[in-house]
Amino acid sequence: MKQQFEIVIIGAGPAGLAAAHAVAASGAAIAVIDDNPHAGGQIWRGGPQHSSDARAAQLWSALSQANNVRFFNGAKVLLPSAPGALLVETPDAAFTLGYRKLILATGARERLLPFPGWTLPGVTGAGGIQALAKGGYPVAGKRIVVAGSGPLLLAVAATLKQRGAQVLAIVEQAPLHQVARFALALPATPAKLLQALRLRAELAGIPYHMHSHVLRAEGDEHLTQVLLQIGAKQQSIACDYLACGFGLLPNTETAGALGCTIADGAVQVDRWQQTSVADVYCAGEGTGIGGVDLALAEGRIAGLAAVGDLAQAARHVAGRRRWQGFAARLARAFALREELRQLADPDTIVCRCEDVRHRDLQQHASWRSAKLHTRCGMGPCQGRICGGATDFLYGWSQDSVRVPLTPARIGSLIAADSQE
Repeated sequence: MKQQFEIVIIGAGPAGLAAAHAVAASGAAIAVIDDNPHAGGQIWRGGPQHSSDARAAQLWSALSQANNVRFFNGAKVLLPSAPGALLVETPDAAFTLGYRKLILATGARERLLPFPGWTLPGVTGAGGIQALAKGGYPVAGKRIVVAGSGPLLLAVAATLKQRGAQVLAIVEQAPLHQVARFALALPATPAKLLQALRLRAELAGIPYHMHSHVLRAEGDEHLTQVLLQIGAKQQSIACDYLACGFGLLPNTETAGALGCTIADGAVQVDRWQQTSVADVYCAGEGTGIGGVDLALAEGRIAGLAAVGDLAQAARHVAGRRRWQGFAARLARAFALREELRQLADPDTIVCRCEDVRHRDLQQHASWRSAKLHTRCGMGPCQGRICGGATDFLYGWSQDSVRVPLTPARIGSLIAADSQE
């Protein structure tokens, strides 16, 4: 069965919702696809109507009343099934969505770096445990170390503390002078300054170590303690969970499958957020990591451009430029240090899906060679986890996108053939 829409938006985070809101007034038939049970993305997880961000509630209120916007929650895009069409899978069915214009708002994922013990139960991604906690996973009373890089660590720690966890330490790899320079520039973005002050007040009393990182996670069958490099000294901390994430990576797989140009790990777009493929736009973290404010600006521009209202879209260009400046400062402040490339020992697993170890990958000169000889990146995650690690460790880039974009039911793929 094929359902036809004028505009299809993939992703219901801030960029996708802003794009849908910008398009809705045109009266065009809009479909919004998201693989989560509720709209909102990671930042407004659980539904934008429940977020403390007033913009989320306003967007959701307007979209809920728009009878030309249809949400497909719990739905995954498997592949472009034909020009202007996508094969979509839900828990109950598979069908084709046709579109005239497509807006990609596929967001980002965490960069996870391998270190001894990182596969132990109890070691999670920082954003991963935040999502679990927001979804009701019990963390009350648990001793948790939050480590890695970027402001996300503070947001994760605050979420965990709000839900009763005992946050023992926040371990930031960036050096003090870079973090201080970033903080001194925050008055240029007052909303970010207030957010930072609020987070630091909420996290008062929790040690915040800069120029520090995880060396090893320890335990027999479950994490029991972590060994940290705190400045020039090493320190062990007994804990129940280690939440560790080294920044974010744009999700570019769907764009790649459509033939869009990807450079420096992000989807390339023009002034109007249009990709190198006609009638395909991209907004939000897929174009480069920049945060919710940049995502909202890009989403509005993409939506308005998709319906041909370039005059209105132009009004958001200055705001986009402002938040792009913030994103550039963020990237400089929390750039990953060279020492992190030495965390993995020869026996450390890098590709978790296929159990491929660091020593095996060091023998190869490219992603393709490693993939052919070790099956690195060929498991269920299709390189989404190890790809970010191998890019950082070895400088490899993934040179192709495999479809389906996510594990799919055989029946869904058969349905695609029958619909052609």
